[in-house]
Amino acid sequence: MQYIDNIIFLVLLVAGFGLFGKSLQKIYRNIRLGREIKRNDRKEERWSTMARVAMGQSKMVKRPVAGILHLFVYIGFVIINIELVEIIVDGVFGTHRFLSSVLGHSLYNVFTATLEVLALLVVIGVVIFFIRRNFYGVKRLTMKELFGWPKQDANWILIIEFALMMAFFKMNASDWVLQQRGLLPEHGSFPISSTFLGPLFNSFGDGSLFFIERAAWWFHFVGILFFMNYLYYSKHLHIILAFPSTWYANLERKGKFNNLDSVTKEIKLMMDPNADPYAATPVEGEAEVPSKFGAEDIFDLNQVQLLNAYSCTECGRCTSVCPANITGKKLSPRLILMKTRDRLEEVGRNIDKNGQFVDDGKKLLNDYITKEELWACTTCNACTEACPVLLDPLSIIFEMRRFLVMEQSAAPQELNLMMTNVENNAAPWQYNQADRLNWANEN
Repeated sequence: MQYIDNIIFLVLLVAGFGLFGKSLQKIYRNIRLGREIKRNDRKEERWSTMARVAMGQSKMVKRPVAGILHLFVYIGFVIINIELVEIIVDGVFGTHRFLSSVLGHSLYNVFTATLEVLALLVVIGVVIFFIRRNFYGVKRLTMKELFGWPKQDANWILIIEFALMMAFFKMNASDWVLQQRGLLPEHGSFPISSTFLGPLFNSFGDGSLFFIERAAWWFHFVGILFFMNYLYYSKHLHIILAFPSTWYANLERKGKFNNLDSVTKEIKLMMDPNADPYAATPVEGEAEVPSKFGAEDIFDLNQVQLLNAYSCTECGRCTSVCPANITGKKLSPRLILMKTRDRLEEVGRNIDKNGQFVDDGKKLLNDYITKEELWACTTCNACTEACPVLLDPLSIIFEMRRFLVMEQSAAPQELNLMMTNVENNAAPWQYNQADRLNWANEN
């Protein structure tokens, strides 16, 4: 019976990490539903970008207040959970503060004191974020598209982080008082919990303190496992996916759209009077004509675009700078990514249920994202510039537009007129080709 706690701990540990691994496997499978894309070039630049943007939070601090607070929460929460290593060893082997024997007395004191300061910064950050999100009225955080689950999810994350930090302080405070009474060996320095909770806990009996310390320890451990598995259902999946998203980010200059090699080849054939249009099959390595131009559903998007959909933080920085959205049009770049993720999850559930995807009569185009949204985009790239983790909602908009134009011939009348003029007059205006340079004569 003396090992019952260790057995329960081990069962929870295996179950927690097992469920988490299963969730990651499902995300990976869903992302793989997209088209393959080669983004393995310029590796040194990609590692540098990931370190600077995902780990260093360089784009977050462009809005200093929110950026610095997010830095507190991000760095604090990540470093504090290094303590999970100690909790796992203590839980499996029944030790107490295992790292003290590894780091030594002085270094362990510095380690625990640092964790306490970081935990306090996390508490300050999440409290301010909660007030800011729910009472301060930041426009991009109170838009209609966040009503319901997105808002609840953001609040639940803040509440969970606050609860975990409070459990951390209670565990340390009760441990510290027991150390002062000589009931536990003196390991660690706890400047925050001993100052704010120590006087309160001094009035508790020994038995109550042991119970509080163990209860807080278990709550902290189970809470971390719960938080880890909750990520799959939350926008906070970006805690993990921001790293691959920034690594696979588009490093080309903004505004440069991808050309279809197959279309370029056809145009060159048309312009070359000596070319043989009935030439043999394409040379190996050359792009063949795709089965579909552009994107109608998630299967037509590439894997990085689907990764982007899962990585969206729903912060709304993209939407807040979008000129179409600012002028009252229906487009919201944030919502483009959210709807793509919703459709991707729907397809994933379909596969889970049937073993393979069974046509459900739905598409990303029209059922999730409307033509009105797509044509409202000015392709100015403000959204991609503003994103703190280098996501690219514009690329999804562009691919869906490409489908409308090249597969359905469903461009707006103004665009069709422009393309007709280019075809007939080699200019977007209804000028005769002979009159194209008349504007120069005015000078």
